[in-house]
Amino acid sequence: MLLRMSSLFLRTLRDDPADAEVPSHKLLVRAGYVRRVAPGIYSWLPLGKLVLENVTKIVREEMNRMGGQEVLFPALLPREYYEATGRWTEYGDLLFRLQDRKGADYLLGPTHEELFTDLVKGEYSSYKDYPVTLYQIQTKYRDEARPRAGILRGREFVMKDSYSFDLDDDGLKRSYEQHRETYIRTFDRLGIDYKIVFAQSGAMGGSASEEFLAPPRPPARTPSSPATPAATPPTPKPSSPPRRPPSPSTTRRRSRSWTPPDTPTIESLVSHVNEHHGLSITAADTLKNVVVKVVTPGSDKVETLVIGVPGDREVDFKRLEAALSPGEPAIFEAEDFAKHPGLVRGYIGPQVLRGLGIRYLVDPPRRHRHRLGHRRQRAGQARRRCGRGPRLRPRRHHRGRRGPRRRPPARAAAPSCPSTAASRSATSSSSAANTLTRPASTRSAPTASPSASPWAPTASASPARWP
Repeated sequence: MLLRMSSLFLRTLRDDPADAEVPSHKLLVRAGYVRRVAPGIYSWLPLGKLVLENVTKIVREEMNRMGGQEVLFPALLPREYYEATGRWTEYGDLLFRLQDRKGADYLLGPTHEELFTDLVKGEYSSYKDYPVTLYQIQTKYRDEARPRAGILRGREFVMKDSYSFDLDDDGLKRSYEQHRETYIRTFDRLGIDYKIVFAQSGAMGGSASEEFLAPPRPPARTPSSPATPAATPPTPKPSSPPRRPPSPSTTRRRSRSWTPPDTPTIESLVSHVNEHHGLSITAADTLKNVVVKVVTPGSDKVETLVIGVPGDREVDFKRLEAALSPGEPAIFEAEDFAKHPGLVRGYIGPQVLRGLGIRYLVDPPRRHRHRLGHRRQRAGQARRRCGRGPRLRPRRHHRGRRGPRRRPPARAAAPSCPSTAASRSATSSSSAANTLTRPASTRSAPTASPSASPWAPTASASPARWP
């Protein structure tokens, strides 16, 4: 297609839009690629539509190269599929719900795991049909409470979601690695600088999850500030900046109590302390307490929760949602503070939370996490030596006929254990729990492993629930 500037439908802007927060959002609007229709909803103009089609073409070519087969599901879905898996309630306010003229409930699909699994279950009836990988490129809808960053976190967006159906754990791992290599090739072709990091699986669940993060350029005015990676949609930015050498102010001193006036922010607090008390602290030397409210879907219960992070970091709401699932955290607003007079915005310390009965969560600094992991590892080794922990054995997948299965001889509990009966009970319950969470075996139903798209790049190796 030939484009001429004389006839091209294009209008550029000189100034940044007032609602734009990140550079990508500002540039897309100013260059005439997108236009805002509503919060989190954008129209694609001719130049933006061409870029979107080119990205879609690259993604489709790489997925077909991997062996995936493309399908297309409707965006308007009936309630029954999500009711069967329980996600009609678990998703809460994230769903766009509507009714037809007959009063039947529908929703605009935020994701299509239920449709994929139901399709494969209805079409395939033999284990010989597997493995198979299906994917689609479809518009998704999620009623985000805080749409931001332009098209990165919107209410309507295009996503490629892929699902592999495998017979055993080895096949599941192969499919995961194939998707991972496909995403690497895709981002390489797009020319994007990215980093692969460990991630939380969130509401989708799973035993392994990774994210592809695009590091932004550091701000020009504060070259010494730590660079925080900006995630691709719909991932919020991580809370942990790169490790920095400790400042001279981190040496231990005798604690003193001050009442700094008119310091509702971390920046004003640091400036006041350095100016009036002769110190040279930074935001990393302070403690920031963020107040959130946690709403449980299907219930009117609202819990007030305070999260403590270093002053130069932000709370990662994606990991917070995964930790509090199925609860849905949201930031405290002005009306919420009005209902809790004991919480004064900008002057909240951990010492007042116990008296108010508010739960307080703190993410330990990175330099202390290895100690926690070492203690947990030593505790697990002690339980196994005592005979109380589950014994992990390699699984064997058999095909064809097998002879009679021999029962293994019973093992006596270690004499150092205080309670043999309790040890056997703990071992049995742990083994039963592990069995319930394992993927399907050779002859059972296939395991669906959802893998997210380069627009929402989270590869998750987890069995999906059958609708």
